[in-house]
Amino acid sequence: MDRLTEMEAFANVVDQGGFTDAAKKMGISKSAVSKHVSSLETRLGARLLNRTTRRVSPTEIGLAYYDRARRVLNDAGEADALVSSMQSAPSGLLRISVATDFGVNHLSPVLSEFLRDFPDITVNMVLNNRYVELISEGFDMALRIGELEDSSLKARKLTETTKRMIASPGYLEQFGRPQKIDDLNTHKLLHYSNQSSGNVWKITAPSGEKRQVRTTGWLSVNDGQSLLNAAISGLGIAYLPSYLYSEAMAEGLVEDVMPNLPVETQGIYAVYPPGKFTQPKVRAFIDFLAHSFAGKDSEEWQQSA
Repeated sequence: MDRLTEMEAFANVVDQGGFTDAAKKMGISKSAVSKHVSSLETRLGARLLNRTTRRVSPTEIGLAYYDRARRVLNDAGEADALVSSMQSAPSGLLRISVATDFGVNHLSPVLSEFLRDFPDITVNMVLNNRYVELISEGFDMALRIGELEDSSLKARKLTETTKRMIASPGYLEQFGRPQKIDDLNTHKLLHYSNQSSGNVWKITAPSGEKRQVRTTGWLSVNDGQSLLNAAISGLGIAYLPSYLYSEAMAEGLVEDVMPNLPVETQGIYAVYPPGKFTQPKVRAFIDFLAHSFAGKDSEEWQQSA
């Protein structure tokens, strides 16, 4: 007899508390279940079940064997599901969380191509500027930038962006250009209010020393595009990623405030819930994004794909 079927019959008898209910679950006769269990006990040379007229229960050896057998059966079921999943065409609702500025400027422009390639997938893209809990809030995946805080999630690095302090030429002409990090204390700093590090900029000095600058200033806002607009209008200095400032810098609307500082690089990641395998719709979208962003230079981001 098939060893896996014997295990399945025995495990179902334990789970269901008897041969009759185990037979119903497996869709076979009660006598067939009994034969599978008897064959298993004969092969192992041990009695696995205590049988009485009223109930069936595992022996001490049977209980130990059940724990291992159930793990084997679960693994086999997951292996079957994995093969089925990998062969099926990606489909269903894909719910994505992404920061507003990145979603509007860089994710939205490429979605049409993805949806044409995968017509059986529908996308619900939620733009927000807060850290969402993927599983409890029902998201399939999220795009996150910078240091990843939740190590329990799976992550794939898609590309990189850089961070620089930027300001308009008019601001620098009026207030001067800071020559060293301590000079920032006398400038008007524009702060991103949802930053995980709080009202602090983490900056690397030319020596490699990590410095922190308190950023209470004229404006605090939870949207990167709004900070860029404020910097362009001359309100102060903003510390932003290149996917936001690159076009404005190319057009001369903003400048690198302290070009002598080492450039800070941040990863852009697709994160998704842990598991033995990834849903086809999630895997398809992550592969698509990795391809779409493959040509992006960390310094040169454009506002369209």
